[in-house]
Amino acid sequence: MKMIKPIFICLACILSLAGCARTAAINNVNTSLTAQYPEEQLKTAILQAGLADKWIMTPAQPGVINGRLNLRTHQADIRITYNANGYKITYVASKNLLADGKGQIHRNYNNWISNLDRDIQLKLSAAH
Repeated sequence: MKMIKPIFICLACILSLAGCARTAAINNVNTSLTAQYPEEQLKTAILQAGLADKWIMTPAQPGVINGRLNLRTHQADIRITYNANGYKITYVASKNLLADGKGQIHRNYNNWISNLDRDIQLKLSAAH
């Protein structure tokens, strides 16, 4: 009976630490737009939203913008493809974000992408 209590406590500690995982599945965003926007307006909204969220946004070619976020020693690279119907935010690479090559990355990455997606939508709705 005395042995069961320490085992139970150890098991509870292990399970609680497992719930504090620092990684999550990489969130790639695929947003369809209900309204039609000229591609130049969509490009501007993406660039402005990225700038507001501290992303370095670089137009690569028509319909494609590369983004980079540098926070302390962490770096995330994304690619945003867009057209009149919507846009996609896709993970490209990262440094110091616990990416494992199997689709897992530090959970903060998904927060940054969600914020960027939300801000793009806000810029579009404000311009419409």
